[in-house]
Amino acid sequence: MKESGRRAGTRLKVFAAAAELIAEQGYAATTVDAIAERAGVAKGTVFYNFGTKEALFGGLLEHGIGLLSGALSGAATGESALDALDSVVMAQLRFFEEYGAFARVLLAEMWHAAWQEAVARLRADALGVYADVLRRAVAEGTVRDDLDVETAATAVFGMVLTVAIERRALHPDRPIERVHATLVDLLHGRVAG
Repeated sequence: MKESGRRAGTRLKVFAAAAELIAEQGYAATTVDAIAERAGVAKGTVFYNFGTKEALFGGLLEHGIGLLSGALSGAATGESALDALDSVVMAQLRFFEEYGAFARVLLAEMWHAAWQEAVARLRADALGVYADVLRRAVAEGTVRDDLDVETAATAVFGMVLTVAIERRALHPDRPIERVHATLVDLLHGRVAG
């Protein structure tokens, strides 16, 4: 394995450990020692790769938001805008099924003032996918033309994030398809109504 491949693998292990620990106990209570131990690397390796705990968390947000944005934008297809919206909702549910710790980190930690750059990226890249699909729906006439697209995009993203976390924590046996169907029914009834 090349050095860059080894380093990338190490960074991913550290990101996974950091997300798990921050989701479990919060950013403030999570130490670099604990992250290194969970990742199975030396504390110096964490500092070598990231420099500081703050830089590690910033890198984690950047990495996770990039993955999320890619998943959502890749799903924003469909014959109609509402089909695309349905696909994006399912992509977000599936993403947070796979990256549950990152979902909890987003919900609990990234809204602090120190992470405003990450919030801006989330808004532009991930919520932007929802906004684009909703703009398309307005243009198609399937959504009312006075819809505040930016607020609706934030609301849909937040709803799906909250439902994904709740499902994982309280109803892990509930099929993701059933959750998706309920969300889609709600969206079609309110957004298109």
